[in-house]
Amino acid sequence: MGRERRRPAENVEPTPGTPSVPERLDLAVLKETPTLSAAEVADESGVTIDQARRLWRALGFPEMGAEQAFSTADRDAVSVVMSMVGSGAVEFDMAVNMTRGIGQTMSRLADWEVATLAGRVEELEAGEDATGSRVGSAMRLIDDIGAPFEQMLIYAWRRHLAAALSRLEAMGANEQDLHTIDVSVGFADLVSFTALSNTLSRVEIGDLVEKFEGRCHDVVSLHGGRIIKSLGDSVLFVLTDPVAAIAVAEGIINVIGRDPRMPDVRLGIASGAVVPRLGDVFGPPVNLAARLTAVARRNRLIIDQRTADRLPEGEFESRRLPARPVRGFGLVEPVAVRRR
Repeated sequence: MGRERRRPAENVEPTPGTPSVPERLDLAVLKETPTLSAAEVADESGVTIDQARRLWRALGFPEMGAEQAFSTADRDAVSVVMSMVGSGAVEFDMAVNMTRGIGQTMSRLADWEVATLAGRVEELEAGEDATGSRVGSAMRLIDDIGAPFEQMLIYAWRRHLAAALSRLEAMGANEQDLHTIDVSVGFADLVSFTALSNTLSRVEIGDLVEKFEGRCHDVVSLHGGRIIKSLGDSVLFVLTDPVAAIAVAEGIINVIGRDPRMPDVRLGIASGAVVPRLGDVFGPPVNLAARLTAVARRNRLIIDQRTADRLPEGEFESRRLPARPVRGFGLVEPVAVRRR
């Protein structure tokens, strides 16, 4: 016989002294109840209150007043950061920038994880092992995947750190300026996404964006590139080799533009020096690649002349298009390219 299903408990008023749902979830994740104020964290970790608040803001959280909103883990984290500063490895401002990078990355990862696991929570509550509450299933899921996920985080960070150091060398960082690298920047943009999204449900929009980003990510990774950021209906990627960048563009057209269930896509590629900062890249090639997508036809690639000049002779056929005004660049002669 099946078990009797209990009514979900999310809307039941808690009895006095019973932790609220957010408190229960916080405790399940953090494994510790807050007992320290911001001033106490600063005092016990040997920093000023202003330094502690800068680090907290850098992680992406609002400032706390005199309430006990912090745990010993928060205090220890501040102490770890300040130990790097104290050893002379980094200056405090640099430590704040590193903390901001961690905060931005982890914030997005956490949102991604929760959105992904929300469906699993619903499945658990609909199955034989239902707890009678989505909160209960969420807490059980946290217990099941928390430790393995943390191990994967450390592993992935180490692998990506090694890859980033290799890219610094492979991308030809200027010996006088290690902050400048030479790359081919690609921009892929879904055609008429705004109009299409007005005809879709929220679930359908989410599925479309996830499929677009996932397929682009796989193609870019296959050719040794890296997606810098995605904006829902567009992705920005970089590669060291312009030939590989062309291959990525062709791959994206094949898996997105040639799929009748997906919108058409346009791509632009520009090459040159960019400045990487906090996981993003900045410079004229980034802006030009994005602008070129407005020139490209559906399921076509447009490149700049610098990229065309770097392609091996005999392997590609390029054709200059009529000059046209490109915002921020004046008159530009884009180049259409295809393999021979």
